[in-house]
Amino acid sequence: MAAALVPGALVAGTLAACLWGGSDGGLVVLGKVRGHLVTMGWVTLVALIGAVLLGARKPATRLAVGLPLAVIGVPVLSIATLLAMLTGGDVRTRDLASPGRDDRRLVIEQGLAGIDPVWTVYVHQGSGLLERRWTVGSFNGDAPHYALRETVWTAPDRIRMTTGGGEVHEVTVAPGGRPDRTVSAGW
Repeated sequence: MAAALVPGALVAGTLAACLWGGSDGGLVVLGKVRGHLVTMGWVTLVALIGAVLLGARKPATRLAVGLPLAVIGVPVLSIATLLAMLTGGDVRTRDLASPGRDDRRLVIEQGLAGIDPVWTVYVHQGSGLLERRWTVGSFNGDAPHYALRETVWTAPDRIRMTTGGGEVHEVTVAPGGRPDRTVSAGW
């Protein structure tokens, strides 16, 4: 029974990360866990198989439960690993503190959508385990006109984002950290 606690805790942690770790208002620490779901899947699969091997007394039970877990889990997680490797990950390119506020900052991450660069701008508010994150804008660099050229704070609660084509987007941030809108360019 104790062997089932580890996989149970991993599954509960994964569910918490999926439910409360989203980009809009989600806790940053759970968002980081959510970004490693494939790794957590492998750890959970190994823990489940280990729990079956350690917890089941009869060899027939070990074989009847452990073998299907391995036969289904390994190929599924192998495909998920391959897909995760092909999509790559987002890289934090800039981190800008809000003027006059210690608890708020802009985070700009660059990733890929196929072969095209994609920029996502977030507002982080709070600190430590209670730091929350909201999406402010997403820019697809498929066409240089929509690429993110500049992001700046114009006030402690105002953000200006400029595209490669000169388009200017102003977003106001509420006292709790939520932006009044989310900009989408090039999608």
